[in-house]
Amino acid sequence: MKISFSKQILLALILVFFVKTSSSQDKVMIDRVVATVGNKIILQSDIENQILQMVSQGYPIVSGVDCEVLQQLLIQKLLLTQAEIDSIEVGAGRMETELENRLMYFVRQIGSKKKLEEFYNKSILEIKEDFRPLIEEQMKTQSMQQSLVSNIDISPKMVGKFYKDMPEDSIPMINTQYEVNQILIYPSQNVDARNEAREKLLSLRQRIIDGERFSTLAVLYSEDPGSSRRGGELGFMSKNELDPEFAKTSFRLNDDGGISRIVESEFGFHIIQLIAKESNQVNVRHILIIPKVDIKQKIEAKNKLDSISNLIKLDSISFEIAAFKYSEDEQSRLNEGLMVNPINSSIRFMLDELPSNEFNEIKNLKIEEISQPFESRDKAGKIVFKIVKIKKRIESHRANLKEDYEQIEQMALMEIRLDIVEKWVQEKKRKTYIHIDESFLKCEFLKDGWIK
Repeated sequence: MKISFSKQILLALILVFFVKTSSSQDKVMIDRVVATVGNKIILQSDIENQILQMVSQGYPIVSGVDCEVLQQLLIQKLLLTQAEIDSIEVGAGRMETELENRLMYFVRQIGSKKKLEEFYNKSILEIKEDFRPLIEEQMKTQSMQQSLVSNIDISPKMVGKFYKDMPEDSIPMINTQYEVNQILIYPSQNVDARNEAREKLLSLRQRIIDGERFSTLAVLYSEDPGSSRRGGELGFMSKNELDPEFAKTSFRLNDDGGISRIVESEFGFHIIQLIAKESNQVNVRHILIIPKVDIKQKIEAKNKLDSISNLIKLDSISFEIAAFKYSEDEQSRLNEGLMVNPINSSIRFMLDELPSNEFNEIKNLKIEEISQPFESRDKAGKIVFKIVKIKKRIESHRANLKEDYEQIEQMALMEIRLDIVEKWVQEKKRKTYIHIDESFLKCEFLKDGWIK
């Protein structure tokens, strides 16, 4: 079965592993080497286990899937071989974080750590050690592939040619989109609420110093929904990805599990614990407490928006100028109040890309109609009040360069990256010792230079 190279690469990027287990009741499987790439081998069990993993993830299994998987593995081994030649390493901290995240994924899938241990007939520590070399290989492979396509640029002329050369039935349909103006007001914070948040963190900090686990208290008390379920862990991030005050404190922490002082960021108040640090990146746990907003503050913000809305309706001021003058969202107020889609950084939204409360306010608005003030949350999770209006509605259509340049640009960039990796694979396999077991000589893709 011949498959497209783009499909090969996308499938090769799927993080797949399935740890073999055995017990006295298990049948013994006689494994064998089915391919060799340089000094790397591919086992029959590697192929069978990856097919099992594809089944568990819901991929349809068709005739010739073993050939498809072999092709993925051959490409991965080429990338891994080059990664080792180029001395690409995986930092210990990053490795441990990925290992823990992957293990927790399997625990959630199967239900508990105990069930995972029963399934593999091994302790969690033993399972972790089984996962380690597989994850390290995958991370090196990913880093190698990323190095091949980093710093790739694309010109408007190239995007235009890519679009012109696309078969008509390959041009995607774009769902109905909206451009939305907003005016955003934050309820004022009172001193008592700020002090209460700080006191709560001071209490939690002392409990950790007295011996309680930071991760347990993060699950119970942190108001960051994204990290609290992971024990407050954020994963490796650079200074530019973090709030400035949060980043400054995180990078100053030492590797002794110490707890930071209370830090105020745009999100609220935090205490932070260092997990690992690598050159320009850091992985920390944190507990976030957001000062509470009372009903009086909410009513004040809502009334202020009512007054602004009335001025606009009386034509005393335009929505766009009112946004510049009154809105407290620094990103949008300088651009006529146009909301920015956090998914793709454009000014267009499909309705299902909006938070549910904003979806409910916008879905029934007419063009240029102003909503009633409503409560929402900003990107930091803080309570805000908004009025919005639909500036423009772009009906469902087939993608074109005038209205959908960014989407087409991303498609063109992906195509270029795939071409680069394909050319690299073609060149690399000519220079690398490759042996394929005769039982797989039926595979069509082998005719493309894999067998010398």
